[in-house]
Amino acid sequence: MLWNSKDVEVYLKEQQFIDTAVVPLLPISFGHEMKQAASQGEFIDLLSMHLERQFKGRVLLFPAFTYLSTLEKEQQMNMLQNWEVKLKETGFSHIFYLTSDSSWSNQEKIKDIIWLPSVPLEHMDEQYKHSIMEDQVKQLINIIVQKWQTIK
Repeated sequence: MLWNSKDVEVYLKEQQFIDTAVVPLLPISFGHEMKQAASQGEFIDLLSMHLERQFKGRVLLFPAFTYLSTLEKEQQMNMLQNWEVKLKETGFSHIFYLTSDSSWSNQEKIKDIIWLPSVPLEHMDEQYKHSIMEDQVKQLINIIVQKWQTIK
């Protein structure tokens, strides 16, 4: 389910069946790092959309959690922990964060951050982009299903 009024209306009615939140983590950078951050964002956005289609009716894809890459990691972590608290209070028993920002892979406070190296998509034709996304989503499906089975 997507973050739009139509899908959220369905979510509110069927909340007991939709137990998983997916939150893309996107860095915002300026200057010479801007293109890399934009490329990571494009990759994670497209991957998130493909993942949502696979699990429609089980997951709610939230808007991206965006943060300035120049912020201290502790500040980024505190902001994300606030999101996690609210998501859990709302009833999500599974929360998965998707990112291509390797700085998240070293933290231990938030579990279920899934780091994937971004694939530069800017010069690919649409058909090839979607083929790559499908391959990436297959890997993600295995990770998520395993976590669903271990967390009860």
